[in-house]
Amino acid sequence: MAVKKKKRASRRVGFLLESTTRVVKLSFTRAFKNLGVDITPEQWVIVDTLYQQGNLTQKEIAKAAYKNDPTISRIIDKLEKKNFVLRTSDSDDRRKTTVKLTKFGKKTAEKCYPEVHKLRELSWKGLSAKDYNSLQRILERVFENSETYL
Repeated sequence: MAVKKKKRASRRVGFLLESTTRVVKLSFTRAFKNLGVDITPEQWVIVDTLYQQGNLTQKEIAKAAYKNDPTISRIIDKLEKKNFVLRTSDSDDRRKTTVKLTKFGKKTAEKCYPEVHKLRELSWKGLSAKDYNSLQRILERVFENSETYL
């Protein structure tokens, strides 16, 4: 009987992780739409990464965003069409592509940050810094443990 309870509990955690991710993405989607910004949460991750870290190669972005190269390339293609980012070839190695935010991309990020911060505060309402740190530590452990299967 104890085994069945463990299985149900682990499905519940998985369900909570998936449901939480979905709700957070929907919240970001709505917030960006309300701001009049044509960007998805997946695209925002790239814009935010470039804003925080500066120009990066596609491989560096893929690593920072935990996405594979084809997915990053597709997202960057869309961001480039929307004039958020610009790709440039490395002068020493033309196979290496650097991605940077355009002026429009930077202005858009700055427009979004207040709403992003508000969403984060709302998400953590009623939780202490200790709660946040515990959750982050636990999720990082689950991530690292799961990553070994990739």
